[in-house]
Amino acid sequence: MRHPVSTAQEALELVSSVESTIEDLMVEHTERRDHWYFQDFIPWEQGRNYVDEPWDPSHATLRPEVCDALVVNLLTEDNLPYYYSLFQPFFGQDHPLTKWSRLWTAEEGQHAIAMRAYLLTSRNCDPRALEDQRMSTVETGWFGNFGDIAQMFCYTSAQELATRISHRNAGVKSDDETAHALMSKVARDENHHFIFYRGVAQAMFDQNPNLMVLSLREVLNNFAMPGTGIPGFQRRALKMAKLGIYNLRIHAENIVDPLVKFWKIGDLTDLSPEAAAAQEEIMAMVPDMLERAEKFERRVERSAKRATASV
Repeated sequence: MRHPVSTAQEALELVSSVESTIEDLMVEHTERRDHWYFQDFIPWEQGRNYVDEPWDPSHATLRPEVCDALVVNLLTEDNLPYYYSLFQPFFGQDHPLTKWSRLWTAEEGQHAIAMRAYLLTSRNCDPRALEDQRMSTVETGWFGNFGDIAQMFCYTSAQELATRISHRNAGVKSDDETAHALMSKVARDENHHFIFYRGVAQAMFDQNPNLMVLSLREVLNNFAMPGTGIPGFQRRALKMAKLGIYNLRIHAENIVDPLVKFWKIGDLTDLSPEAAAAQEEIMAMVPDMLERAEKFERRVERSAKRATASV
């Protein structure tokens, strides 16, 4: 069993060893990402005064499940200060990761601004409830409880990919041209973030596969989206799962499996006994998740049949 202090120091030294890769990936990100303006995606002409015409549920044009998904995704973005604090304590102001964190925060902030503008302009959420939930979410905070910085890179790789999928699917399920266009744009940004974190993690795997395999196992075993502190998160997440915006099957097939394959976890050799055990555990995760996903899908199907029969 590794000592937590020595592991944390080893992880910091590992990040220092790939600093040039971090710089290169940040340059690639800024060259690859198109700068965009959220106001170009908002149907401002639909806006009406909430004082003169208070919000009513009948104003919403999207399905309730989609509205929930957009609100959850928005409130997750609102928790930006806590995400920025992930890397800030470890590095100086001129370190590449500190510079990246500032850029990442600015881009994620744009997502929150854009999604809030769409929801309020289109009247697809209760504006007072949204603000109350924003206050509650940010006051509750989010704390990743990572053992070391290697785990942070494993987590952000998975989380950014998961966020991309959730944003994209929410847009697709909206059946609304404006929402689809906006969420597709936001999802592309999240993909750029994902590519950055995945690339840094790859460089760390190349340098120290033993540490990274152990970190990845820990992250995947305890993975949870950063929106778990949002009011009503479990209820909303269940709706999103049933509609196919984000669920266990999507998590297994579109997040865990692609990462395991990209990092070639199954092909790693000469691992320590502890890391080899973690490798074996990781390789068994996707089949296990899919088995549990099938059970969930059967329950949903039976529930739908009972609901139809009772009508």
